Amino acid sequence: MNILSIECTHAHLSVALLTDNGAVTEVFSTEWKKAAESLVPLIDQVMAEAGLDRHELQAIAISSGPGSFTSLRIGMSVAKGVAYGLGLPLIPVPTMPAMAASLPDKADKIMAVIPSRKGEYYFAIYNQDELASGLWHDEIARGSAADVLAAASGHAGLVVVGRGLAEIIPLLAGSGAVYREAEFFTAKSLIPHALRLFAEADAAELNGITPDYRQMFTPNGR
Repeated sequence: MNILSIECTHAHLSVALLTDNGAVTEVFSTEWKKAAESLVPLIDQVMAEAGLDRHELQAIAISSGPGSFTSLRIGMSVAKGVAYGLGLPLIPVPTMPAMAASLPDKADKIMAVIPSRKGEYYFAIYNQDELASGLWHDEIARGSAADVLAAASGHAGLVVVGRGLAEIIPLLAGSGAVYREAEFFTAKSLIPHALRLFAEADAAELNGITPDYRQMFTPNGR
C-alpha cells in the first residue's frame, strides 16, 4: 500500500512514505515552528526520493494529537488538502499511544508526555499489551510537572517518553521511572497503526476528522 504519513505535533517535523514494495522513505526538517512553509516541500521531497507520483498514493496518515495547537492545525490542514485533492482517505493516528508504542526497548508500562501550555503537560500510561494490540485507552491527563511525577511514581519499571522535557527529567530521579528522549518517534512510526486503522475502520468523512486539541486555544496561552 502506498501511504503518506505526517508527524508535526511537537518539536519535530517529518514526512514518511510507505510504498507497495514495503520500502519506507522518510525526510525531516528542523523547522518545526515553520511547519506551514515546510510541510508541502517535505511532501514533494519524499515523493521524489521514493520515485512515486502523488496519484499513486492510496491514503494519508496524520498524527492527530494532542500537541501544539498551531502545528496540529497546520498538519491537519495540509493532510486534508492532499486527501481532498487526490480523493484519498485520511487516517488520524492518536499521537500519545503511537509515541509510546514506538519505544524500541519494550517495557511493561510506558508513559507518553507531551508539552501543553507553559508549565503544563499531557500524559498517559499504557500497558505493553494494549500498545501491541492497538486497543488504546483514551484517558489522557493534563497537569503540571508535579502531576506527571505523581502519576509516574509507584510504577516499577515505567519508561517515560517525551521530547525536551527539561523540567520533568530531574524530577524523575528516585521515582523508579526511566526517561527516554523520543527521537525515535517520527512519521514512520505512524505507518503500522495507520495500516491497521485503515483495514479495521470504515472510511471517515474528511470534514469529521479534527485535531485532538484536548483544550481550547486562548491568546498567549492563558
